[in-house]
Amino acid sequence: MSLADLPPLREALERHDLMARKSFGQHFLLDLNVTRKIARLAQVGEGDTVIEVGPGPGGLTRALLETGARVVAIEKDSRFLPLLAEVAEVAEGRLELVEGDALKVDDAKAAGGPAHVVSNLPYNVGTQLLINWLTGPFRPLSMTLMFQKEVADRIVAQAGDDAYGRLAVISQVLCEARVVMDLPAKAFTPPPKVASAVARLVPKADPPPAEVIGALERVTAAAFGQRRKMLRSSLKALGGATLCERAGVNPDARAEVIDLAGFLSLARASLV
Repeated sequence: MSLADLPPLREALERHDLMARKSFGQHFLLDLNVTRKIARLAQVGEGDTVIEVGPGPGGLTRALLETGARVVAIEKDSRFLPLLAEVAEVAEGRLELVEGDALKVDDAKAAGGPAHVVSNLPYNVGTQLLINWLTGPFRPLSMTLMFQKEVADRIVAQAGDDAYGRLAVISQVLCEARVVMDLPAKAFTPPPKVASAVARLVPKADPPPAEVIGALERVTAAAFGQRRKMLRSSLKALGGATLCERAGVNPDARAEVIDLAGFLSLARASLV
């Protein structure tokens, strides 16, 4: 038996009597044409290791395995493990199942080396997982991630956009980020109340050092935490107008109009 011989996803779900759990933020992609497109957009293949969070019934898992990649699937909902084990049986040793909460799993240990992340992320933890991968000890080779469209828009927003904020600054300082695919709610089972989008993030070759990223997190948290205030006020605890002047940034400006270079300058100035 091979991957091609596996039953359709809907049939597998019915056989195992599985339904999506709202508490886990689950919405399933059952159209293999869609999951195969996501796998292509991820640009992974034979010899690559991929971490997938929240595989559920395994639609994206199957598509990733078809590329020849090795997949480490992290699933919190134990109901899906027997179904995923059936996929593992025909995956020729290239599917490893990890039962656990992705927010607590040691990704580096699970991957066993450099890895890409490709996931239809659970809506309720997607943003936190992205921040962890951007700033934590495990840095993926690339990330191809499905979010609510609102979150994807926040990742790629530019200074002056309504969606521009802390997530955009940290994501774009560390990665080249773009939205590569939009999906309507009807593409999922059950359909969520919002549209979704796939964002692809590729780490920059020469990112700022860790201490600057830490300072950037503090500066953006303060600036966007009070985004309607002038920087002289929102950054008061970090130096206010004096910090802005040292960084060459207008202290009367608001966070939403400061570009990446401006925030990096503020972060570096806060370390002096």
